[in-house]
Amino acid sequence: MKKFATVALLTLGAVLAGCSKQEPAAPAAAPAPAPAAVTKIVVGLDDNFPPMGFRDEKNELVGFDIDMAKEAAKRLGLEVEFKPIDWSAKEAELSGKRVDALWNGLTITEERKQNILFTAPYMENHQIIVVPAGSAIKAKADLAGKVVGAQEGSSAVDAIKKEEAVYKSFKELKTFGDNVTALMDLTTGRLEAVVVDEVVGRYYVAKKPDQYAVLEDNFGTEEYGVGLRKDDTELHGKIDKALADMKADGSAAKIAEQWFGKNIIK
Repeated sequence: MKKFATVALLTLGAVLAGCSKQEPAAPAAAPAPAPAAVTKIVVGLDDNFPPMGFRDEKNELVGFDIDMAKEAAKRLGLEVEFKPIDWSAKEAELSGKRVDALWNGLTITEERKQNILFTAPYMENHQIIVVPAGSAIKAKADLAGKVVGAQEGSSAVDAIKKEEAVYKSFKELKTFGDNVTALMDLTTGRLEAVVVDEVVGRYYVAKKPDQYAVLEDNFGTEEYGVGLRKDDTELHGKIDKALADMKADGSAAKIAEQWFGKNIIK
């Protein structure tokens, strides 16, 4: 009996010892790699939108917004690449991450805010009406029965359609891939008026004052901002600050004066 008890105790001790033995700790999971630091931003633009962004006689991209983006990128220590895109597909280019920002006279609208994160506005603009010099069209009411042109996917089209009665009075609203083509059709008589961003329209009118006239009437005031992806809040904050600093120290005004002859920064 004593022998049996001893064996039982020894067996129980072995079992308990086995139960109390600690398993080796699992190796700690390696920390997730930190996201790569952003060193470059790709700016999407319409490269036929003077004076905001266009190609000069050397086929190089130049313009007011080009210079603004370069200055902001320099302050942020970022390289900037300019990528011409189909402007009517700009939101798809942005959401598809083929570009990081839309910076080319982009009008801030409530509809666009649903898919785009805008910076604070940096410029005010109007949708002006350009007609041939000597035209009988003197006001919006005179556009009734006329063929009017605008850039496809632009805020000019949105502004026209907001004034439903005027829009429905047109004989036709023709849209074009860019404003330059629309203005060429105005010159050749295929259009009777063009609705266009003021910065673009006045740029061309100033170059050929004998060919064009600008009406007193317009299709409203709007604001330009830089457009980013909704979730790209860090880059948004940085560009917003860079723009604010450029306004404060006069750099933005200097760029504006070079392109427009006056400070048009908001």
